[in-house]
Amino acid sequence: MSLPKIILKQGKAKPFYSRHPWVFAGAISKTEQSPKDGAEVEVYSAEGNFIARGLYNSQSKIQVRLYTWNPDQPLDKDFFKSKFQNAIQLRNDLGLNNNEVGCRLVFSEADGLSGLCVDKYGKWLVMQYTSLAMANRREMFADILQELINPEGIYLRTEKGIGKLEGISLQDEICRGTPPEGTIPIQEHGLQFMVNLTEGQKTGYYLDQRDNRLEAAKLAPGRKVLDVFCYGGGFSLHALKHGATETVGIDQSASALHLAADNAKRNNLGPCRWILGSAFETLAELVKTGEKFGVVVLDPPKFARSRSAIDEAIKGYRKLNALGLKLLEPGGFLVSCCCSGLITMDMMEQILALVGADEKRDIQVLQRRGPSPDHPVAATCLESHYLKCIITRVM
Repeated sequence: MSLPKIILKQGKAKPFYSRHPWVFAGAISKTEQSPKDGAEVEVYSAEGNFIARGLYNSQSKIQVRLYTWNPDQPLDKDFFKSKFQNAIQLRNDLGLNNNEVGCRLVFSEADGLSGLCVDKYGKWLVMQYTSLAMANRREMFADILQELINPEGIYLRTEKGIGKLEGISLQDEICRGTPPEGTIPIQEHGLQFMVNLTEGQKTGYYLDQRDNRLEAAKLAPGRKVLDVFCYGGGFSLHALKHGATETVGIDQSASALHLAADNAKRNNLGPCRWILGSAFETLAELVKTGEKFGVVVLDPPKFARSRSAIDEAIKGYRKLNALGLKLLEPGGFLVSCCCSGLITMDMMEQILALVGADEKRDIQVLQRRGPSPDHPVAATCLESHYLKCIITRVM
């Protein structure tokens, strides 16, 4: 039986011949055979040429996610298992697939599994879906992971806002094995962090900033460090380990600050201060009191979830970085991060240039960084390069 066909509009096929995995609704001319949401489909050019196979969702702006450009390759268990094996092999090669550190085992588009992320914490896995079609196959994926990894348990975490965008109806739950009792310890560059799979943000920890935390810490010796949106204290603890005189962490989550304080105690690190409150309001108060820092780290959540939000997000990043500069002593270092995929590295640098001019401060860009290597970037889907970290010196 032939698969339903998705016919593209004239002139819209080039990105998909080039293996970009997202077919937006605006590129589609017509749909044949009325595929159900989550169904496997074939995508054709306006001229009738086969391009790729993918999974369909009429409820999403990304109506087809592409997985294979081989017309004879079904999207079955064997196909997906090979994708998981390739992803796991990369983490083996990186030395990250073990029970000591946390790592991203599967990273969506970058591993050819658009709509699925899998993180590994010790002997447990956490799955997170951003695609209805992939979520519908979660039992198959859990079987594959159980076969390849044999974890103690596999936990399902949902991401805020994705349910509405994709039509996914899921809840956080254990879907294989048993949940961990309490928090799980992981090692990161000689420090121990505790991860809560059921209550922590994202899948429990921000693995993507692993190497950026270490790089920022190299600037900390002899300096006072401000860690904004600190969550579990990652940047703070690394800074203290590398010789910071003091750290101040800000977060609006009381549970996050409790976790940060516990992490500091476990690693015998201090002095550190934790401030509960809105980042913007707290930074403004610190400016009023005249407090200064040698290193300021800004690691905000995603400000732009859609193209319509880009302008407002840029205003937010500009205001945040301006407050950061006001608190930075001359010759200090600003570490400015952005996890909005729609905001590019060039846009972030333009924001810094504007803020520097407004504040009459000279900014030197020292490093342009991305996520840790277990979060690779697909060369054919540069949107997977979502995390930007710019390390600068400010005079």
